[in-house]
Amino acid sequence: MENLTFDEIAKAINGKIILKGNKDIFNNISIDTRKLVEGSVFIAINGENFNGNKFIHNAVEKGAALCIVDEIHFEKDSFNKDVSVLLVEDTKKALLDLAEFYRSTLEIKIVAITGSTGKTSTKDITASVLKSKFKVFKTSGNFNNEIGLPLMIFNLDKSYEVAVLEMGMNHFEEIHNMAKAARPDIALITNIGISHIENLKSRENILKAKLEITDFFTKDSTLIVNSDNDLLEKHSFDNINTVKTSLNCLGDLNAEDVKLGEESSAFKVRDESLTLNMPGKHNIENAMLAIAAALKLGMSFDEIREGLKKLELTSMRLDIVNGDNITIVDDSYNASPDSMKAAIEVTKNLKGTRKIAVLGTMRELGEKSYEAHKEVGSFAKENNIDELLIVGEFKEAYLAGYENEKNFKGFETNEELLKFVKNDIKKGDVFLVKASRLMKFENIVAKLKELDKEI
Repeated sequence: MENLTFDEIAKAINGKIILKGNKDIFNNISIDTRKLVEGSVFIAINGENFNGNKFIHNAVEKGAALCIVDEIHFEKDSFNKDVSVLLVEDTKKALLDLAEFYRSTLEIKIVAITGSTGKTSTKDITASVLKSKFKVFKTSGNFNNEIGLPLMIFNLDKSYEVAVLEMGMNHFEEIHNMAKAARPDIALITNIGISHIENLKSRENILKAKLEITDFFTKDSTLIVNSDNDLLEKHSFDNINTVKTSLNCLGDLNAEDVKLGEESSAFKVRDESLTLNMPGKHNIENAMLAIAAALKLGMSFDEIREGLKKLELTSMRLDIVNGDNITIVDDSYNASPDSMKAAIEVTKNLKGTRKIAVLGTMRELGEKSYEAHKEVGSFAKENNIDELLIVGEFKEAYLAGYENEKNFKGFETNEELLKFVKNDIKKGDVFLVKASRLMKFENIVAKLKELDKEI
């Protein structure tokens, strides 16, 4: 982070001075007392499960020289003369406001990514492609909400030319607030599915919430969307510079001559041959968004090819593990109907004697939950999944779609499932492991890796 002065910070967050210490220049911001270094700014987030305002003394002991609070839980004379305190109405808003100001001090292009599924893969592909020409920063881990995104912005400095930032949401206004802070120059929307439909009630509302990413666009900003998604294809993006990508010749930029392999895909864009070292049609859709962004930023196809070669992926997202005796498709990080289907398609194309899908609950689908799980069961049947093993509350829904009781098993716990698998596993099996994060299916993956060595 570049230097910010006390006055710049106070003005950016509309802070009331409670204490003014001697230190005037700051270049480190944290919301976690465990990560503070000497001279840091500590922003006391007042959350559902903890109140950072109550840790001010601890923050100062760890080196905080400026504390931003929205409640006062200290005596003014309890700190030394180096410590400053600013009082704001809401520290979560102050975090975003300060990130907005800091972003305004940087000459940097921001590429923001949202969508129901595929955000992280698209972020990884986009950052990798752009790195062949620019110095690129990308969102790490899951820092894609109203608290995580501003922290990513504070990690930027003047050496970066492009930042690729992921934006997730559960409700209206969340992406609006993040876009206000980040001011994206280019925004990518991967698709509109039914993730978070429990909160937003319809896919049309989900699209409306995702489109908040354009709320602070200027005349020079560009929106890039995957027009193979039905809602994105039909929507009229009035007064927004829009590029549509497609694998079905529906876009301004199209992938043609698509060839899907077990571990990679080949395709052409504008008669240029490209290779993506990831399986699955859905990943070509994600790559097309990245390619469109790269072209918008003036990159050549040779540079794009070079970037695709050096792709680094976030772990636990469609990681194909070729063991000695079995193959594991580890997609245990998260799950939605669209990503479930994409993972099943990838599994179908892998070599193996039996294709076994180990699936769990997809969360936040509200009243559409039963139908969505049934639909995935039906898709598994259509794509020749030989065995469907289910943990969680929607076993009946999966079976209603799969329609094959003989090759279907439902379990209450991961441990029960693993007990069954231990006796059923055979050389040449291909296991897809996928569920929402809270189901801890990464533990199933770890056990399958052990069982692979025991066959």
